[in-house]
Amino acid sequence: MKIIKLNFLLFSFMFLQLPLSAQTSNESMTSKGHTNKNKFKQLKEELATPNSYRTASGAPGRDYYQQKVDYVMDIELDDKNKRVYGEEMITYTNNSPDELSYLWLQLDQNIRKKNSPTLLKNTEGEGAMSNINDLIKENEVNSFVSKYLKEKFDGGFNISFVKDESGNHLDYTINMTMMRIDLPKPIKTGEQLKFSIKWWYNINNHVENRARSGYEYFPKDDNRLYVIAQFFPRLAVYNDVEGWQNHQFWGNGEFALNFGDYEVNIKVPDDHILDATGVLQNPKEVLSKEQYRRYKFAQTQTESPVFIVNQIEAEENEKGFSSKKKVWKFKAYNVRDFAFATSRKFIWEMMAVPIGGKNIMAVSMYPKEGNPLWEEFSTKAVVQALKTYSKYTFNYPYPKAVSVHSKNQGMEYPMICWNPGRPDIDGAYSLSVKYRMIYVIIHEIGHNFFPMIVNSDERQWGWMDEGINSFVQYLTEQEFGRKYLHLMDGFPGFPSSSGEPSQIVRYMSGDQSIIAPIMSNPENVYQLGPNAYDKPATALNILRETVMGRDLFDHAFKTYAQRWMFKHPTPADFFRTMEDASAVDLDWFWRGWFYTTDYVDIGVKEVKKLTFTDQPSGKAKEILENYQYLLDRYDLVFLSESPIEEEEMSLGVANSKSLNKIINDNSFNLPKNIYQVTFNKPGGLVMPVLVDYHFSDGSVQRVNYPAEVWRKNDEEVSKLITTNKELLRVELDPDEMTADINKENNTWPKTNEMSEFDQFKAKINN
Repeated sequence: MKIIKLNFLLFSFMFLQLPLSAQTSNESMTSKGHTNKNKFKQLKEELATPNSYRTASGAPGRDYYQQKVDYVMDIELDDKNKRVYGEEMITYTNNSPDELSYLWLQLDQNIRKKNSPTLLKNTEGEGAMSNINDLIKENEVNSFVSKYLKEKFDGGFNISFVKDESGNHLDYTINMTMMRIDLPKPIKTGEQLKFSIKWWYNINNHVENRARSGYEYFPKDDNRLYVIAQFFPRLAVYNDVEGWQNHQFWGNGEFALNFGDYEVNIKVPDDHILDATGVLQNPKEVLSKEQYRRYKFAQTQTESPVFIVNQIEAEENEKGFSSKKKVWKFKAYNVRDFAFATSRKFIWEMMAVPIGGKNIMAVSMYPKEGNPLWEEFSTKAVVQALKTYSKYTFNYPYPKAVSVHSKNQGMEYPMICWNPGRPDIDGAYSLSVKYRMIYVIIHEIGHNFFPMIVNSDERQWGWMDEGINSFVQYLTEQEFGRKYLHLMDGFPGFPSSSGEPSQIVRYMSGDQSIIAPIMSNPENVYQLGPNAYDKPATALNILRETVMGRDLFDHAFKTYAQRWMFKHPTPADFFRTMEDASAVDLDWFWRGWFYTTDYVDIGVKEVKKLTFTDQPSGKAKEILENYQYLLDRYDLVFLSESPIEEEEMSLGVANSKSLNKIINDNSFNLPKNIYQVTFNKPGGLVMPVLVDYHFSDGSVQRVNYPAEVWRKNDEEVSKLITTNKELLRVELDPDEMTADINKENNTWPKTNEMSEFDQFKAKINN
């Protein structure tokens, strides 16, 4: 009897699988061959070959190198004429194995020259909007205003000289936003070159042209608030992947930069308050006695911010307009860039955040126009970002993180960033303004980790900083909500704008003609926000919650961050590390989510009830003819296949001497009901199949089939459910964890969901 039971289980399984493999035809025997199109094939073709610089594990190799570039700068901000003047001494250390006969530098301000080709491409501003209709409308308006109604702004670097350490002029060539310096003799491996550059440029109004830096003018008090970045010629990256990374700056693709040490002296009006990348070296010289006392006191205050300059003092300050100047001196070590913000309008607050045994300063700077919103939430958001990002990556290594109020948009630099969020004139603000301000501050502070420390090439792979950062931003927002906003404003937590799988459905189900794979250059993408920010953030959230599990994901993600902190990772380094540190094969995931524009659509194709029978069908006999040896050796019991609520279609039984005893005595505790559930996959993306089975006694069984169920059949998969209860309902992805774009095929029996209009009518009628 025991043997019969094993035979039954064996062949019931074989019967369900064999029709696909046992039946062949002359057509299939003679059809042409094909390449490997399996969704689970190795990702070898897409990734660079491992070498001594970057290993197959995703870690830096034994020969990994990166250049070091140090800057000593004297900067002056001319508030009256809205100009920046600068002179820098650059020390370039060649750690590569190659001799370099020329250097490439970035001149990003050149996109604002009158004759810049970027104006023909972008019309106005530096980046594209995510909504194509808004883009068209905005460009039409700005183009008209720019052409006919206002004086054409002339920005861009004006280079006074480029000299070597001895004062000799060096030859240089400017090509749009890149400058090549031709060297008298090559820089050999291990050698250093020192040279200087002097320049100036006109500062743009960043509010008018949505730029990453510039000034905002406040006509009521005739003041300006400056957020200054990309203000100096910066060395391009030379590495083992690109050689010189000298792709032009067109506006969307951000920056690829070197690590180095900075010593920067910034001359501004005497009544300005200023903060910047690095540590202030002369606080006693630039602060009043009371400001200095507060500044020192704040270094140890971990409970609440200390105002170095409060609102009353800032309002008095903005009336001044001193003709005197003072110099703020900063030093920063192992950073990839430098930026500063300055104005006589600033309120300035800071507090200490204990991280890794050190106090990190969380700082906010904002004009009175930012209150009451900024005083309430800015520094709190900075603190939460530093804590959460450190938990998932590494302890924040820099001495501070500064959030500066800027009207238009967020932008990030080492230790300092610009963030929007302005209340109405009367101080009122909407929930959307409040939450947008908080999530942008978290996002921009988070950029200190990606890419300021984990230093990816933003100009080519925007998702490596924006998408990865947006993912950790989502985790931070949820922690912020639990700490500060629980049940406030009617929300159970923070209403994140991205990260949840359901939030990316609209984009992924959109017009394929304007959707690009994540693995695209930012300049080639129509909808950069969903593509580089939201989709990769969602993908990583799904990877963490649904595919890998939190423990495996978090360990692998932290491994990546710590392997590549203060280095230059590529996409392959990320993909390989996530697999190397988790033992989870993710080639199928990277290929589907990052290299294609496929979408998730998994459905319940049909459900059949299987019963025992002693009447073999023609189909069963046909199959058995190919397996005669089984008939000769075993007692074989077949199952009949019957679509629920349809006429039974018997598929047969063969040579079952003990069938009646099996059925009648039930000596093997056979289940009363056996169901065959078939799932199909109209969408292209491979994903786990998450199912709730609802039974007649009210119970629900949740089964999460791994993505690997699709390995041998990319179209449909069948599973057996054995139970003594009656199956009443099958529901796919009940918690919306996979970004499935089509809910209509997610249930059996199918339910006719009311449209939003019908739901509205029903609500009114009730």
